Amino acid sequence: MAERTNEDWLRELGNGAGPDSAALEDLRRTLARGLSFALRGHGNVGDDDVQDFVQVALLRILEKLDTFRGESRFTTWAQKVTVRVAYSELRRRRWRDVPLMAPSSESDDGFTPEVLRDREPGPEARAIQSSVAETLMATIRNELSERQQQALVAIRLQGMPITVVAEKMGTNPNALYKLLHDARKRLKARLLDAGVSASEILEAFEA
Repeated sequence: MAERTNEDWLRELGNGAGPDSAALEDLRRTLARGLSFALRGHGNVGDDDVQDFVQVALLRILEKLDTFRGESRFTTWAQKVTVRVAYSELRRRRWRDVPLMAPSSESDDGFTPEVLRDREPGPEARAIQSSVAETLMATIRNELSERQQQALVAIRLQGMPITVVAEKMGTNPNALYKLLHDARKRLKARLLDAGVSASEILEAFEA
């Protein structure tokens, strides 16, 4: 059988009665081969993982058929979608068992986010860092709701992807963006009231 053109793929996959099963299976095999090669450096990814990622990617591809502009081969475009899906799923797995944290009290066991950790400053700089960090964390504890604390610490300080945090918190990314926006706005206002600006925080902890 001759190799499918871009138009062939779009016609067979975008059929109003449902995608052609033969075309879908051919695309699945093509994507699985390409993804296995792309993830060959990830020792913890097996064949079953590849097949799972491809299944998710196929759904995404079918949903996005109308966004394909024909600027490359259809299979090249589909492979890019598949790789993005796979890496997104791998990031989600990385954070799956990591609990959400929040600085809940003054007696927390030395909770200090990575961005506020000592980078071998001199005595004067260390004193400034300590003061700014104390003010920042106290403001987070005292002025933000528990959910705002969890979201801010997880996303901004732990570096957790927003989609993962949304899932852990039982919400969606859009609602979480709004929660973060309100938290940052309140935090900025309270820090300014306390005489600490964002520029001072950055200056104190610059590498």
